[in-house]
Amino acid sequence: MPSNARNHGPYARHAMAYVLAGGRGSRLMELTDRRAKPAVYFGGKTRIIDFALSNALNSGIRRIAVATQYKAHSLISHLQRGWSFFRSERNESFDILPASQRVSEELWYLGTADAVYQNIDIIASYMPQYIVILAGDHVYKMDYEIMLCEHVETGADVTVGCIEVPRMEASAFGVMHIDENDRIIEFHEKPKDPPPMPGKPGVALASMGIYVFETKKLFELLREDAADPNSSRDFGKDIIPKLVKGGKAYAHLFGRSALRSTEEAPSYWRDVGTLDAYFQANIDLTTVTPDLDIYDHSWPIWTHSEMVAPAKFVHDEDGRRGEAITSLVSGDCIVSGGKVANSLLFTGVRVNSFTELDCAVVLPRVNIGRHARLSNVIIDRGVEIPAGLVVGEDPELDAKRFRRTDQGVCLITQPMIDAIGR
Repeated sequence: MPSNARNHGPYARHAMAYVLAGGRGSRLMELTDRRAKPAVYFGGKTRIIDFALSNALNSGIRRIAVATQYKAHSLISHLQRGWSFFRSERNESFDILPASQRVSEELWYLGTADAVYQNIDIIASYMPQYIVILAGDHVYKMDYEIMLCEHVETGADVTVGCIEVPRMEASAFGVMHIDENDRIIEFHEKPKDPPPMPGKPGVALASMGIYVFETKKLFELLREDAADPNSSRDFGKDIIPKLVKGGKAYAHLFGRSALRSTEEAPSYWRDVGTLDAYFQANIDLTTVTPDLDIYDHSWPIWTHSEMVAPAKFVHDEDGRRGEAITSLVSGDCIVSGGKVANSLLFTGVRVNSFTELDCAVVLPRVNIGRHARLSNVIIDRGVEIPAGLVVGEDPELDAKRFRRTDQGVCLITQPMIDAIGR
């Protein structure tokens, strides 16, 4: 359990974090063929979902539930291995809630609100006073206790976590218009022409998919929503707009509760939902002082940590020197006479002699054959890279063999490797 010394207020101890982790993440293409987006690897050791879970734990919340649905085996396995330290005798709980047709034998989770509604009885058994609804597929560090305090102080029916984004990028989000007291007076779900913030014509206030409710109020809303045949059973499309029109909905600005790497650093929040965004967020961690501080012991990112040997670098000959520069190299990696630059290697990667990696995100248990030259690549877990493979130098050839993005990043999977030469 965490020992970081932060002064938690009274609200986190009476709250449950409910993490929505059923998303497919189709824009990550083949990376989510076998796993849900929250289970995608990130940052060398962790999975994307570990950030929301760690924020809850570090904020003082000791009751957590995770709703899963799409291709959940990898995610559930990770949660069982990495998040099994909660103890009921300490009034702690950690529940994994797969879509199990508990309400109807024909229905899986129909939307984000339905994913909570179907488990009302489980939530009620713990009697939390507050519910913090979280998306399990974003990368950020945030103290939810501060948001809980604001929720109680304003007397809100719902408090929505919000972040400032460039206006024309906000069409992928729910967009808020607020008054001088941060009360939400308009809500637009994924508008084609997002309204700007007052006094900031190039910026819109977007929902982070984080909501705080008093539990009793949430149950009331969910039951009303379930009884509405016209509802899509979604927080962003149904619950939040209803409260904006007929209740008290307030915005919590992320900058007030964000954990920053330095006092001058911007608030860090990333939706790593495309291959280019995923690639860049991982590569950014290799810089000298990244905006996301994964070395902060006062706000650790908890995860399942494999028991493995240290990383090793061997051979010291001209042209065959095991080295890594401006890179993150995880445990059980062996760089044997190859050069790694501006790259991130997850656990158990093998880089063989005369290989060159530049701007590579290499997922666990990849073996890279001799004389390979790879740049601007994401390599999926367990891929066997053949000797002499060159990626990142011939755009047309890369596009024929692999999943190549508009920004020139190539995703490499084992089926793609197997198809070469057929």
